[in-house]
This record gives sequence, C-alpha cells and structure tokens, in this order.
Amino acid sequence: MEALFPRIGSEKEPRVYDGLPLLRDDVAGPRSSSRKAHRGPIFAIMILAPLATVVVLLGWSTKSGILAGSSTPPVSDDCDPAASGFQCQPEFSHYWGQYSPYFTVPSDISTDIPSGCEVTFVQILSRHGARDPTASKTKTYNDTIKQVQAKVKSFTGPYAFIANYSYTLGADQLTTFGQEEMVNSGTKFYNRYRSLAKSLEPFVRSSSENRVVESALNWTQGFHAARQADKSAAVDSGFPYPVILQYEGDGFNNTLNHAICAEFENGTDSEIADDAQDAWAKIFVPPIQARLNAGLPGANLSIDQTINMMDLCPFNTVANDDGTISPFCSLFTESEWHSYAYYQTLGKYYGFSYGNPLGPTQGVGFVNELIARLTNTSVQDHTSTNHTLDENPATFPLGRKLYADFSHDNDMTTVFSAMGLYSDTLLLPNTTIVEARAAAGYSAAWTVPFAARAYIEKMQCRGHSEELIRVIVNDRVQPLSSCGGDDLGRCTLGKFLGSLGFAKMGGFWDQCFG
Repeated sequence: MEALFPRIGSEKEPRVYDGLPLLRDDVAGPRSSSRKAHRGPIFAIMILAPLATVVVLLGWSTKSGILAGSSTPPVSDDCDPAASGFQCQPEFSHYWGQYSPYFTVPSDISTDIPSGCEVTFVQILSRHGARDPTASKTKTYNDTIKQVQAKVKSFTGPYAFIANYSYTLGADQLTTFGQEEMVNSGTKFYNRYRSLAKSLEPFVRSSSENRVVESALNWTQGFHAARQADKSAAVDSGFPYPVILQYEGDGFNNTLNHAICAEFENGTDSEIADDAQDAWAKIFVPPIQARLNAGLPGANLSIDQTINMMDLCPFNTVANDDGTISPFCSLFTESEWHSYAYYQTLGKYYGFSYGNPLGPTQGVGFVNELIARLTNTSVQDHTSTNHTLDENPATFPLGRKLYADFSHDNDMTTVFSAMGLYSDTLLLPNTTIVEARAAAGYSAAWTVPFAARAYIEKMQCRGHSEELIRVIVNDRVQPLSSCGGDDLGRCTLGKFLGSLGFAKMGGFWDQCFG
C-alpha cells in the first residue's frame, strides 16, 4: 500500500530552489505598474533527508512591516487595522466569499483567554494573504473587460469608469495588501499569545506555492517585529525563522495541499461544486445580468460574465495598496452581495466540505498531525502525510508549544470538515434567496477569507485536572458541539481527541484510488 502514498522524492525529482523563493517577479502575467517586486537579503539552507529534499527558507528583516526593498507604503490602518481586519464598507466587503480580506467574525463566545487559564500550546493554520486572480481567471476577467469595452459605445452613470479602466491584475501573485495582511496576522498572533511567544520561536511550515511561502515569511516578520518591540521578551536569536516546505505537485504527499486522492482530483466528485453553483447562479444572477446589459448596451454579458464583473470588485480592491474599495463594487447592491456570498460558499461546501463525499477526507492528514502535536506522540496516518518528513524531528518536531502552518482556502476547508467543525450546516443550491440568506451562518467569507487563520489552543485551567482545547476561526470561538464544548467553547483534551475518530480512521481514503 505504501506505493499508493508516495513520499517526497520517491517518484519525481523534487523542486529545488536556487537560493531565492519565487516572488512576484517570477510569475508571468500583467502587473500594475504601481506595485513593486520585493527583494531583500534572502538566504536558503537545503536539508537533505532520505528520499526527500526539504528547503528551509530564511526570511529577511524589515523596518516598514513589509518586505525590504519596497517603496510602497503599508495598507492604511483606517481600512485594515491589525486587530480587526478589513472594515471598509463591511456591508459589501464581508460578503465576498473567499475573496474577502480577513476580518473579525462575530463570536457568541468571548475570545479572551478564560480567567484562571494559561495557554500551553497554540497551532495556527493560515491561508495566504490577498492575491491576484489565478492565471486562468485573470485571462477570463481580461477577456470580459475587452468584450465590454469593444462592444459598448457609451459608458454613463455608474458605468462611466469602465471606459478608461485598464486591466492590470496579475496572476497568482500576493499583493502588497496581502503582504500587509500577513504581517498584521503575525503581530496579532504574538500579542495574543505573548506569554508563550516572548520566549519561544514558532515552528513554521508552508505549502510550496509562491504566495503561500511569501505569506509565511511576512507572518514571521510581523511576529518578530512585535517581539522586538516587547521589552520583556527574550532576545530573538532565532530570527529569521526556518520555514519547512511541503512540495505541491501531483504524486507528492502534502497535508497543506490536496493532490494525491485520484478519485477526488479527477472523478465526478470534482463536478459537484460546479453543479451546485450553476444551479444557484440561475436563480440570483439573471436580474443582475439584465440590469448590467441595460446599463451597458451591446455588452451582452452572460451569467458567467456577470459573475466575472462581481469578482472584479474584490480583486481590484485588494490590488489597491491602501485597500480602497473598487468602483466595480458599487455596481451591485448589498442584497446582491449576500447572494454572491452564498454562491461562493456553495463552491467551498460542495467542493471541499460535507457536500462532497471525499471533501473532508482531504483534511485528515493534517488533523492526524495535529493530534501528534497535541499529544507529543508520533503521527499515525496512512493518507496525505509525508512519512519522510513526519518521522524526522528536524522537519516535524514534537514537544513544541507554537506551531504555524500556511496553506490555501480549499485545504483549510477540508481540515475544518475533517475536524467536525460546521457539521450542522446544510446548504442547498436550489433554494430561494430568503432561505439562502438564512443559511449564511456558515460562509466562505467567515471561514476562509484571504489571510484566514484558525487557532487551536490547549490550556491548563484552575479547577480542571485535564488540559482543555478550544478552536477559534477568524476570531469566532467554535462551540465544539462534537465533543460537548462548554459555555466557553472548551472540551477536555481527551474528549476533543475522541471526537476526531473520522481522521484517526483515515476518513474514506480507501475510496481515493478506485
């Protein structure tokens, strides 16, 4: 069976960096002239292990809070304060699904460390910061704009700006706004867990996609800067912190990026999300489509192109270094943004969560690594974990108190589902707009926005003989109903581990290979 779960280097030559992580200069695609490539004194150490090549990247120091060498000012604190995230026009921006910038999600339970409790362990699982569209999407968006500008003879009213709009979005690149999100995240993490962080360095891993690695480095910069500013902190001799990479590629085991479950990647399950989104799009898009085509005579936008026009709102917003809301956003009403949020949420739910038969299974490997870290025992897993890395204390150390992992929105969705979070959610693609809004308690904007972060806390509390576990996603304390969470969202370690039986048994991994 081992052959079904290849280790890094077992079947393909691993990717070896030449001393520089691939940053924005190294990605093809159009780029706004206002955004600079970021360069600084970057170094790399290559660790060779049996059957594996692991690259440990060292970050670089900064004074301004973003990568050294940038002439771009940081994002305005008015729009994106470190503590609460993006707050500009929340009636719109908190309904952009996975394209929303990180913001504090309302919580029924206080996120404060409970009185009489001491945090003894923290795992953060984070999405990368705000980025440009993917390569395929950036072409699609550019084509849509070209069509509109070629066919529409007169641009008036709210559409007037489109006449002179120039499509300059790149492809897959972390934006300056996204970099600052991650610096802010590292700062916030340090300040929240200062009792541990002032004397301990985090163990950092990242999936190897450029924007994810760069996000991890920016996070460490925020953490380090906060520690340097703390006069009571120990000397931070460990900075720059090593970042262990898990390679993204077909046939490579990686708990931070799904790739090797063949049935999930190539089977009919991959079409479930598209079908769900298409069904909802046929309900909520036509009135928007008709209005845009009336205001842009000759554009003849299709349903998909109408959604493209909505997508251009968040992507142009996060391409602005100061987070200025794009004029594309005002083309749509608050009610329409709520429907858009449901559309994006359906994509995550049916693509990578409970709506997909193999969705939660893709997150099992990471959950089993989390169990190992929580219990200080070796990883027990036969799914997506890389045994070469996880059996090496240099690349998967146990006994640490601060862990930071960096990944993607889809993979975080699978992990949440493998942990049993949001298990009481049922989203239906063929529903009414009213019912869709009522179901919005679970949304992609709340779970996996740009720079999303989940904290798994272990704490020792007065009056409790056993350590307690709490999970916080984007500042919302999860009730942990699967293990009988108390009114502060806590389960005992034993009950929490007992609730992870799906991951312990490997989910439905046996269905991945026919």
